[in-house]
This record gives sequence, C-alpha cells and structure tokens, in this order.
Amino acid sequence: MTDTQPIAVPTGPAGATSPRTSPGRLALTLALVSAAAFGTSGPFGKALFEGGWSPAAAVTARIGIAALVLAIPTALELRGRWHLLRKNLGVVLIYGMTGVAGCQLFYFVAVDHLSVGVALLLEYLSPVLLVGYAWATTRRRPSPLTIAGAGCALAGLALVLNVFGDVSLNLIGVAFGLAAAFCSAAYFVVASHSHDESLPPLALAGAGMAAGVLPLLAVGALGLLPMDASTEDVPFAGHQVSFLVPLLGIAVLAAAFAYVTGVLSARMLGSRLASFLALSEVLFAVLFAWWFLGELPLPIQLSGGALIIIGVLLVRASDDTAAA
Repeated sequence: MTDTQPIAVPTGPAGATSPRTSPGRLALTLALVSAAAFGTSGPFGKALFEGGWSPAAAVTARIGIAALVLAIPTALELRGRWHLLRKNLGVVLIYGMTGVAGCQLFYFVAVDHLSVGVALLLEYLSPVLLVGYAWATTRRRPSPLTIAGAGCALAGLALVLNVFGDVSLNLIGVAFGLAAAFCSAAYFVVASHSHDESLPPLALAGAGMAAGVLPLLAVGALGLLPMDASTEDVPFAGHQVSFLVPLLGIAVLAAAFAYVTGVLSARMLGSRLASFLALSEVLFAVLFAWWFLGELPLPIQLSGGALIIIGVLLVRASDDTAAA
C-alpha cells in the first residue's frame, strides 16, 4: 500500500499546480488537534493512577466509555449502509486489536520492564517502520529528505523523553515496546487506507473502539493485569475533583475525539506523514504536564521539540517534492 497524498489543484491554462490548498491545511490541523487530544491522556491518567486506578483499568474504562460515546454517531453514520461494516469487518478488527488495544497493552507491559521514556521511544519507532514498509512494498528507496527527517524526528524524540543517562534495557521490555511500535504502525496504515467501500472515519473509530475493548476485558477477566478502580476524589490541576473529571477527559477527549480526528487526518495525509505528525503528541504531553501538573519542561526537551518539528517539515517537504 502506498501513502495517499493530498491533491494539488491545477490552475490556469498551463495546468500549473497551486500551493497546497485548504484541504492540506485542514489535514495538518486535524493531525495536530488529534495529537494534542492524545497528549492530554498523561495528566488525566496520572490523576486516576494517584486515585488508586491501575493502568489496565484506566485504559479499559477509557476505551469502553469511548465506544459508548461513539456508538450512536456510528449507528447514524452507517444507517442504510450496514453492508460497509460487514465488508470492512477485518479492517475493524485489525484497527481495534492494534491501534486501540495492542498499542496500550504492549506499552504498559513494556513500562513494567523499562523506563517510561525508553518504552515511549520504542513505541514511537512506528514512523521509521512505515518508511521501511513503503520501501519494502514499493521497492523505492526513501528520499534523502525523508531519511533526514526520520533521523531528526527520532533524535528529537529521544531528547524530549530525556532517555539519556541511567538507562537500563530489558529484553522482554524491548520486545513489548517494539510490539507497541508495530501496532502503532498498523494503526496508521489501516486508518489511512481508503476506497469506495471504506467505512467513514467516524464509523471506523467507533467500531474499532468496540473491537478494541473486548481483548482488554478478556485480559482483566483472566487476571493477566490488575484491574483496580476507585470512585474516590482524585487530585487534578491542584484541586481534588471527582474521578469522573479525568475519566471522562481520558475517554471522550483523549480517546473518542482523538481517534476520530486521527483517522480523518491519516486519510488526508497518508500513513507516513500522519505518523510523523503524531510525534507531536509527546510535545503536547510535555506542555500539558507543565500546565496541569506544574512539571516544567527541561531545556533539552525544548531542543528535542525543535528537532521533531524540523523532522516533520523535512518529511512534508519530501512529500511535496514527490507530488510535484
């Protein structure tokens, strides 16, 4: 599968192409909005953890509530077109098992064996995996701009996550971190895939949430991960608030809204560019931690953010050159 590129609109009698038009700007905006929404999961999740919730319970509740929130819009979107769900059932299952459930389950297992920064760094290798996937499937070597962009983005990610220093590696943790990366890459491939019989983005996100919550419930029922929850008030943004505040935040904003806008942007931008833009989630997470939790970003993290932005711009320039 090749990436879906934004379309440049021919203008004038010579058929010259105009600069990227509003659909391109809309796609970039949606990708950044999605990354920002995903980035809020850190403060919301930390509030739940400090209130006695286990990560697995928080993730299961997050995806389950998001599935309920999207259930009615999904049904309305598919009204009279339920055959699309039957034709795309395999896509929905892959989306739910990888992008919804797999990423989070494998990441949390990796965190049990690695530092948070290293686990995230492994998970966010997905853009590089997608570059390699495109190279293997098309037999076309990535452009120098793409390779340079990947290098800059990964170096910036390492700085933002501040993985340098006392870093210990565990083979089990590394294996699950890489599994999370493959799931993340699969998410972008599935989300960006579009044809005449594809599910609408909202329906794909809604059905994917329903498919993704099933393995999470199975993991809890089998006792593979602790499922601890509490209805006590939790600390959030310097105040004691109801547990419903962070729970609804992590489910509605950081899941339902984030996944829908993520699918929309991936279909407009293609899997590769969308995955690189998704790296900005880490930057937003740092900023939200600063805003809500008072955790100030370090200078090295700000430098890493600049490198990520440079990397994304290089990949975008590579796509523009290819389109031209």
